[in-house]
Amino acid sequence: QQTGRASLGESSLLRLGVEQVSSELDFIALIMAGKCGCPCCPNTEEPKAVPLSNVTTTLAPADQLWSTSRDKAVRLRMEGSGSASNTPITIHQMFLETVESYGDHSALVYKKEGQWVTMTWRQYYEQCRAAAKSFLRLGLERYHGVGILGFNSPEWFISDVGCIFAGGLATGIYTTNSPEACQYVADNCQANVLVVENQKQLEKILQVKDQLPHLKAIVQYKGELQQKAPFLYTWAEFMKLGEDVPEEQLNAMIESLRANECCTLIYTSGTTGNPKGVMLSHDNLTWTANAALSKANINRAEEVVVSYLPLSHVAAQMFDMWMSISFAMTTYFAEPDALKGSLANTLKEARPTCFLGVPRVWEKMQEKMKAIGAKAPPMRKRVADRAKSIGLKYNYSVMNGENLVPWGFMLANNLVFKKVRAALGLDRCKVCFTGAAPITKETLEYFMSLNIPVLELYGMSESSGPHTISLNEEYRITSCGKVLPGCQTKLDKPDEDGNGEICFWGRHVFMGYLNSPDKTAEAIDQDGWLQSGDLGKHDQHGFLYITGRIKELIITAGGENIPPVPIEDALKAEVPIISNVMLIGDKLKFLSMLLTLKCVVDDNGDPTDELSPEALDFCQQNGVSATKVSEIIANKEPAIYKAIQEGMERINARATSNAQKVQKWIILERDFSVGGGELGPTMKLRRPIVVKMYEEKINEMYAVAKQ
Repeated sequence: QQTGRASLGESSLLRLGVEQVSSELDFIALIMAGKCGCPCCPNTEEPKAVPLSNVTTTLAPADQLWSTSRDKAVRLRMEGSGSASNTPITIHQMFLETVESYGDHSALVYKKEGQWVTMTWRQYYEQCRAAAKSFLRLGLERYHGVGILGFNSPEWFISDVGCIFAGGLATGIYTTNSPEACQYVADNCQANVLVVENQKQLEKILQVKDQLPHLKAIVQYKGELQQKAPFLYTWAEFMKLGEDVPEEQLNAMIESLRANECCTLIYTSGTTGNPKGVMLSHDNLTWTANAALSKANINRAEEVVVSYLPLSHVAAQMFDMWMSISFAMTTYFAEPDALKGSLANTLKEARPTCFLGVPRVWEKMQEKMKAIGAKAPPMRKRVADRAKSIGLKYNYSVMNGENLVPWGFMLANNLVFKKVRAALGLDRCKVCFTGAAPITKETLEYFMSLNIPVLELYGMSESSGPHTISLNEEYRITSCGKVLPGCQTKLDKPDEDGNGEICFWGRHVFMGYLNSPDKTAEAIDQDGWLQSGDLGKHDQHGFLYITGRIKELIITAGGENIPPVPIEDALKAEVPIISNVMLIGDKLKFLSMLLTLKCVVDDNGDPTDELSPEALDFCQQNGVSATKVSEIIANKEPAIYKAIQEGMERINARATSNAQKVQKWIILERDFSVGGGELGPTMKLRRPIVVKMYEEKINEMYAVAKQ
């Protein structure tokens, strides 16, 4: 086995005191083509040995920056100096370095029968080796998939890393996928093994098993199997399967891994058509994990994170798995019902030092706290409002590099901010991140006012996650930060305001889409730049701002290009009862809007007819006694409709042209949700699907206008 860099000093075992705190804020409802390299090909390079301390890294021969074949390597975007010159390493080498330096430190912490259980880095590594041997015993073939379908758990991590050690392609599958969607992903990655959480997920696979010619086995990692079959295994049975596989066999496989070859597939959730398999190399993952946090105030073997966002999504996987291995972080696993409310408890018990929330998580926190604040006595409300105005002023001064501490800040910090952080479980949190979808300025300012700056990240599956990152010492509100060290941004075809398509360059850029040369050629241009499809511009300090999405741009019948998100966000900020907004107007004569109202969600995270506490508060302020969405729509509640119309008129008054004014709107009976299909797994609006779902209502709005 290879050895890693010299030990940085064994730190004492981090034992986190776990208290059962009463659930004051049980609120979070979220979700959240290359040469083959054989001797026959001309100009084939010899493998290059790159020194890594006393590790030798051999790269597979490759002369192209992209590939769409599972077994073809790519040429890395190495530079002569700086971050981009770092030695390429495999997942195994990165993991081994951490084990050798911090083997007895806590790696994974999870609940078993109500009690927290800890797995050290050395135990985690040994479990991954055991899983790898079991995959080999089950007949996992080189570059074939292991699909993982279930909620975040140690077994998810071990299956993923074990698959990579065994030479397979680790492939997360969204738990919300239909049986048909699961079949597509499993077939596309030629999965030999599928790892499922429970009976519910197993049943989906059994429905489509006959359409999966490469499938050899299914492993269920939670609960007992309700049926027996030679291809079905419990987790315990699976982990014992490989006991007789020689260590030498696994070591030989591990030593054959190359940093510039594929090890993971991330399937894009895609708003239309089948998802694409984003091929990520070992170097994509290991280089990005190190680069993303290299400038943040992060210390090895000192940080704590909570895993709860879908691991089939690149953001959660990079943050929870790969950055954790790179920086020896301790990962706490949330409960399976985290997205239905229990995340609040896990945060208070784990007290993370780094936290990533998609915008909907932060919005739900904001809504809950506002609802609690609305019930506070007048005196307490005045104190809180005063504290928040001081907090906002202070954080703007920090953001602008002035670091002016306003009078009363220390008092506000002790009376309000510290208590809020503790109630949220964020009292130890050094960095709070948001990404994966747009977030409103109102939400960002709300948390700034509570002395919790929420820092925006930006990237995509095709960039292994982050491309730009904001830091506590270096951020601008509504900006998604500055480009990662060692990477580059190009704004293609900029307009007179500096808005151009954001293009990426760096070692985080993916290899290509599996078996899709045409789609890969659309995404990566001839010079190797990844085209994001997003529009953006830089300020004079190098901060990047996302100003729209090319595919989302509404082009009216009059030919005007209109980015919808700023208009949608403006209305949400004006009218607090509104939950989701979607601007309509592509190829049409004027703009209109679909609106939903804030409501209570059920245990499955689906919207109900009951108005949320914040919506009820808005109704009461407007003299309306309704408690249900349906009541407001049935009665076309005059005060509510008037408030929305007045909000619409205020944003229309700020429109840059008549074409950008919204002329009509309707309230939908049901809020958007992941289950309903309007939102993707990270709560991103799936515009083409919403247009199709509400086609009749949209046609009615425009038909009425014609009359």
